[in-house]
Amino acid sequence: MKSDRLLSILLLLQTRGRVTASELAARLEVSVRTIHRDIEALSTSGVPVYAERGRHGGVELLAGFRTDVTGLTADESRALFILAAQGTHAALGLDSALGSALRKVMAALPAPHRPAAEATSRRILVDATRWKGGPQRSVDLATLQDAIFADRRLRLRHRHSGERETRTYTVDPYGLVAKAGVWYLVADRRGLPRLFRADRVHSAALLDDPVRRRPGVELADAWEVLRRQVEERTGGIDVTVRVRRDRLDLFLRLMAPYLAELPEGDGESAWVTARLSLGVVGEARQLLEVARAAASVTGLYQRVGERSAQNPSSAGLL
Repeated sequence: MKSDRLLSILLLLQTRGRVTASELAARLEVSVRTIHRDIEALSTSGVPVYAERGRHGGVELLAGFRTDVTGLTADESRALFILAAQGTHAALGLDSALGSALRKVMAALPAPHRPAAEATSRRILVDATRWKGGPQRSVDLATLQDAIFADRRLRLRHRHSGERETRTYTVDPYGLVAKAGVWYLVADRRGLPRLFRADRVHSAALLDDPVRRRPGVELADAWEVLRRQVEERTGGIDVTVRVRRDRLDLFLRLMAPYLAELPEGDGESAWVTARLSLGVVGEARQLLEVARAAASVTGLYQRVGERSAQNPSSAGLL
């Protein structure tokens, strides 16, 4: 709708300052000609907006102009109150700020939308952590945040997975990413993107040197490269396993991150076949250890059951 688009243009100009017509067109998925007509409509309605031509031109609001925009739709109002796990905000020291911001947003919402927004905050919760993720080390993100927002280089002492010793790195940080409840630092080291798990950072120190990021590369760009490297890493091990059908649900919960394809079975067999893609030998070794432990426990219970059947008075002594 045109009214939504005009509001979006006003918000973009208010937060971004000068923006080119082509950038507005790309963000709103319309033509540049449509943007020019929208700018004229805003100006006619009394919004002090103007456009400058030329190489460094663009669309801009008159300096000092601000507006309180409360024209949120019902769905937009509800979307603002679907919150991620509070631990994410607490790790950044933003729990109280988030609560304060949401109270202000609630006060600014159109009155008809407030009940729906309040109900959404009580009825829908997004928890980004995985089931049974195990105990996690406490993470101090303060120094990492300081370096990110001050655009300074970092010296880290970090231990990678599978290594016993920590190593020292000098890095150029792009930002922090929270994935499935785990924080990662995305940074360049010697001009190449690297990923550092925050709970494996033993110490971090800001350097006096300014950050040296690659031109034109943003956090989202660097993260996409690293994410693909992790998900598409080569040199891994493909493992085919057979799983008892009555244990399939448990198997899927535990091994979901490693599934290369869904398990197959004829629907009647007591066993199904699954294929796992393990990135490193260590992961394959862990899988074998889990399988051995499960087999040992199963064998133990079978032997106890046999002894109990032979001698009922011994049942329950284990």
